[in-house]
Amino acid sequence: MESKKIIKKSVDYRCGNALLEGYASYTEYKEGNKKVPGVVIIHEWWGLNDYAKHRADMISDLGYAAFAADIYGKGLLTTNPDEAQKLATYYRSNRKLLRERVAAAIDELKKLHGVDPKKIAVMGYCFGGGAALEIARAGADIVGAASFHGNLDCNDPAEAKNIKAKIIAFHGGNDFFVPEKDVIAFENEMRNAGVDWQLNIYGGAVHAFTNPASGNDPSKGMAYNEKADKRSWKGLLSFFDEIFEEER
Repeated sequence: MESKKIIKKSVDYRCGNALLEGYASYTEYKEGNKKVPGVVIIHEWWGLNDYAKHRADMISDLGYAAFAADIYGKGLLTTNPDEAQKLATYYRSNRKLLRERVAAAIDELKKLHGVDPKKIAVMGYCFGGGAALEIARAGADIVGAASFHGNLDCNDPAEAKNIKAKIIAFHGGNDFFVPEKDVIAFENEMRNAGVDWQLNIYGGAVHAFTNPASGNDPSKGMAYNEKADKRSWKGLLSFFDEIFEEER
């Protein structure tokens, strides 16, 4: 019988002089040299809270190794929208630093026991979705990047030529936080660079549609949409099967 241990733990790590605190969720196999794909999960603009950790556990339950990244810094998270906007804006205005923080998380993921360094994907929610696309534009050596209701804009569309990964974006059809011009620009960016990309749009869904904590009032611009959440998760599983070359 295969001997294994479920690991769920906080992980202190660094990016330059910044102390960060991520969350690892994976299975440690005691025997053999079993290698599994690894996935970095990047948080919403609130910082690394329980939602991103929950998604990491869901990824781990699939048999992958998961690492929830910390972009802001150890202990730095908020429930205040104004503060969250300031934090997110700081990194979105300094995309070089944002990419460095994501790259540091990828490095930590690769350190986890049994991770196959040739099968790494990055995914994220809202702010984190945009960050997942940014690390792909930076030419990171990953096989896939997935954005859930994330920012689709970029500083330089020409950077898409650096993308090595397959790209998938899950977007709410009524998400006014991501204007239509950004959606069109994203399509053109991917198309012009010859990227292997997908854009799944869910009718009636607004921003943050995967998170139950977003509430149930779409008129506020952010709301949970159960159908879109389940459909996008199934889409992610299919995407993983493809990029990790697995069959279910």
